[in-house]
Amino acid sequence: MKNVVIAAGYATRLGELTKNFPKPLLKIGENTILGRMLDDIDKIPEIDEHIIISNHKFAPIFEEWVKANTDLTDNTDKNKSVQSESSVVRYKKPITVVDDGTETNETRLGAVCDLLFAMDKLHIDDDLLVVAADNLLFFSFQEFVDFAKAKQTSCIMCHEQPSIEKLQRTGVVELDENHRVLGMEEKPQVPKSHWAVPPFYIYLKKDLDLVRHSVENGCGKDAPGNLAHYMVEHTTMHAWPMSAGRFDIGSLDTYYEACELARAGKF
Repeated sequence: MKNVVIAAGYATRLGELTKNFPKPLLKIGENTILGRMLDDIDKIPEIDEHIIISNHKFAPIFEEWVKANTDLTDNTDKNKSVQSESSVVRYKKPITVVDDGTETNETRLGAVCDLLFAMDKLHIDDDLLVVAADNLLFFSFQEFVDFAKAKQTSCIMCHEQPSIEKLQRTGVVELDENHRVLGMEEKPQVPKSHWAVPPFYIYLKKDLDLVRHSVENGCGKDAPGNLAHYMVEHTTMHAWPMSAGRFDIGSLDTYYEACELARAGKF
């Protein structure tokens, strides 16, 4: 299974903070948003590679971050038998950065097209864990992977959202008693349930042909939820109810709030 990180956006809502720097690499305490996510996903036995999809403007910054966290620098003095601790590698699975070639928010490909671009460029033919890189999570993705293995279908996540106003700004699913997805709507004015869908998905290898041809068959390009909506209409999907919460960093206010929570030891 490949872990595909959708990180090619320009995070314009964070203003100057992300004008020349990618949001996933902003610091939250002593770690980055992306680093906190990969710390968990890298431990999942089923994952054999991380793929970060970036735009052309930020790709070199991601490459530099990857090098700093995966290179094993040979600091061994041939006259000594002790190796420096600075040679410790943070992540054991290889990390590949894919540059989608765009340089502005106006020319961005959109999350779905970025995924298709990476699949084509790297000739991906494997199960996919697809994640957005702007959330802090209070659970492990291992639970999600285990759920998909048990169901043997492509899967989405869901969580109960009591606020109608918030449901009107996200994807909403209807489920049966076995958590099979019966239907999904994007930003419904009249939500049919309180199950909201966060931007985390598993697409099995057997469904990748549907993914590859999704846009040409009418799937929306911009939000990753567009693909989930399309897949729900074309194959069997299940939804895993999140076992704990998440913190979505979508604005300057939420970013600074996350930093304060980290200082207070909440993350």
